[in-house]
Amino acid sequence: MSITGWLTDPANWSGPDGIPTQVLTHLELSAVALAIALVLGVPAGLLIGHTGRGSVLVGGLANALRALPTLGVLMIAVLLITPRITSDLAFTIPSLLVLVLLAVPPILTNTYAGVFAVDAAAVDAARGMGLRRRDILLRVQLPCALPLMLSGIRAAALQIIATATVAAYVSLGGLGRYLIDGLAQSDYAQMAGGAILVAALALVVELVLLGLARLAVSPGLTRRVSPRSPRSLPATPKAPAQ
Repeated sequence: MSITGWLTDPANWSGPDGIPTQVLTHLELSAVALAIALVLGVPAGLLIGHTGRGSVLVGGLANALRALPTLGVLMIAVLLITPRITSDLAFTIPSLLVLVLLAVPPILTNTYAGVFAVDAAAVDAARGMGLRRRDILLRVQLPCALPLMLSGIRAAALQIIATATVAAYVSLGGLGRYLIDGLAQSDYAQMAGGAILVAALALVVELVLLGLARLAVSPGLTRRVSPRSPRSLPATPKAPAQ
């Protein structure tokens, strides 16, 4: 069967193992992993960027987490958790652990860099107006750092979606099932179709996150608002003749 034939086969679009079900499972696993990574990475990045303490650890921690072998961590986690948990959580927790470890570095690094790079003059002006440290962080530094933060979140989301296929190695669902099952059955059309679906899903998520970022970020930070030209200003009324 050709790749096009596999993708257009109605049998692959229905049932518990159909493409819609596997896409939904893939998205659910990815969303949970991204939510956990946001809870861990964003507060830590804001705190380090605001205080400047622990900034040396950001680069080292990010590089260390990126260097971890995905499948190795997954298998070790499964071996450690399976004897203690007998439900499907024995495979879900290791999969989430791997995805979270991949997603935290870009979120943490970009959040820290965005807050740390805020113009010192803006922070001094806010401090001079009597704002407290928490207000300076939430009302000055956080809005200015938002574009870089969202960029890190987009990068983390794409890494999660691409890597969530490893869940199929431990018998979980998702689009990785087509890759693993296709390899086991020597069904290369199924393997290629699964890879295309993963790439398409990542592209759709990227476009959605770009749209949300465009709505969330102030136009002034992205330079989408240009200053009014002198010709667009209202004409100054002439003084009445004496």
